[in-house]
Amino acid sequence: MTILILACVALTAAVLAAMLWPLLRTNRAVPERAEFDLAVYRDQLKELDRDVTRGLLGPQEATAARLEIQRRMIAPQAATPTAVATRSRGLAAVVALVVIVGTGGLYLRLGAPGIPDQPAASVVKPAASGDQKAAHVNMASAAATLEAKLKEEPDNAERWLLYARTTASMGRWDDAIAAYKNVMRLEPDQSDIISSYGEMLVMASEGMVTPNARKAFMDAVRLDPKEQVARFYLGLADMQAGEPKLALETWMQLAPDAPAGSEIRGEVERRIAEAAKAAGVPMPRLPPPAPAEAPAPAAGGAAPAGGPDAAAMAAAANMTPEQRAQMIGGMVKQLAAKLEENPNDADGWLKIGRAYMVMGDPDKSADAYERAAKLKPGDVSVPLQEVEALLDNRTPEAPIPQRAIALLRKIEASNPKEPQALWLLGVSAAQADQASEAVGYWTRLLAQLPADGADATMVRGAIEAIKKPK
Repeated sequence: MTILILACVALTAAVLAAMLWPLLRTNRAVPERAEFDLAVYRDQLKELDRDVTRGLLGPQEATAARLEIQRRMIAPQAATPTAVATRSRGLAAVVALVVIVGTGGLYLRLGAPGIPDQPAASVVKPAASGDQKAAHVNMASAAATLEAKLKEEPDNAERWLLYARTTASMGRWDDAIAAYKNVMRLEPDQSDIISSYGEMLVMASEGMVTPNARKAFMDAVRLDPKEQVARFYLGLADMQAGEPKLALETWMQLAPDAPAGSEIRGEVERRIAEAAKAAGVPMPRLPPPAPAEAPAPAAGGAAPAGGPDAAAMAAAANMTPEQRAQMIGGMVKQLAAKLEENPNDADGWLKIGRAYMVMGDPDKSADAYERAAKLKPGDVSVPLQEVEALLDNRTPEAPIPQRAIALLRKIEASNPKEPQALWLLGVSAAQADQASEAVGYWTRLLAQLPADGADATMVRGAIEAIKKPK
């Protein structure tokens, strides 16, 4: 606060100095008009002499001109009073008083002098932590890897979906939109996918529900009238169109379907209050929420009836640890019961594998992926997910488990160009001090990567490091 006061005082003093200086200084007397005229006539005489010297005027013309100039010089000049600026101390004092009292009064009326200084920590946004930067780098690397894989397998819907969600989490809306279009091309009429596509259109338009986005949400609700994300954005579209009563009606119908403690429930409650105020109606009584055990849709897609997916798992992140454990545990129990009745449901095994990952049980997750892999023998992405489960929470120094190595060798046998398998097999060889084998894997991987990309730089660095003598 002291620094602010001193700064204000200094600024006020500078303004007053600029305003009062002309009123306080004593100016020199202003020269009379006659002095200026005489100086002009003298210059004219000098110019006349130069014209005669150059031969521009004859003797008679020069004499006549000189006489005329001399006549003007001796003619009586009109008396012009000497202008002398005098100091106006009284006016200066009045101006200073008005400035000081006026600004002080305005600050006391409009400012907040009683509020203490705000800590710098609450004003300056903290820099991203090392973990946040590392997470962003990992996401960018994962997106680049997925992009490379999709060039080889452009019809892999699950990989397109993973790429869409990865780029969306990085704020790369255009890439996410294009990815969701590919998912819809390969798996049409999926309400949650269409809804997620519409949401990306909204994000790319800085929160505005565009006509294309509205159409996507309407298509999603047509396929699944309970699709919560689409219904939320349809209410937002009404609000943005200046129809708060329609928005209020849409969100009131959505509220009982939104689970307690979920992000979407809190957002719907806030929006209902805004719509009621905009419509000029009393705040309505909110209906009770859905039970917390129900899968809560999050941004990026609602949970299909078949069981938990990545979007439902994201919704769990918005709950307390107890709510999250209860929600996921109930979902896993329901899905496990369905799988006992229908053990040939490959998608069910994939979903329960993801659920076990969220619950922090990588062994059960890997077992579920193994069951799915047996039902999808030609899909290399399934054993890759099993490998990821086995490597979950593993430090870089920890050896790759033998079960994961066996899976990677099977993946390599079926797809010799699989980038992730080549990289991890190289890492495993390097851990076993088999430098030539590691270089072989990484060289094959390097041949597939863009030469100027970050992944290629990383692989080249690994090759150079392992070749150096110890």
